[in-house]
Amino acid sequence: MAIWVIFTDDSKAMVNEASLDELIAAGKILAFHRSSGWVRIGHDPIRPVSYRGPKRRKDEQPPLGEPQSVP
Repeated sequence: MAIWVIFTDDSKAMVNEASLDELIAAGKILAFHRSSGWVRIGHDPIRPVSYRGPKRRKDEQPPLGEPQSVP
C-alpha cells in the first residue's frame, strides 16, 4: 500500500509501507497521511519504528551448545 509523505524539503510523494519506517528513522519526512489524516512526526503519536539491528533478546538467541553464525 502506498502512503503519501511530506519530505523535509516540503516535496510530496507516495512511498511503500516498508520505506515509511526507514524514512521516519532517518528523519527525512515531516509528515505522512493515514486514514485519520496527516500525522506530523515529532508532534503526533506514532508507533515505534522497528529495530533493525542484531537480535538481543534472550529468547531470540540460539540455545547453548549450538553454533552461532558469525557475520
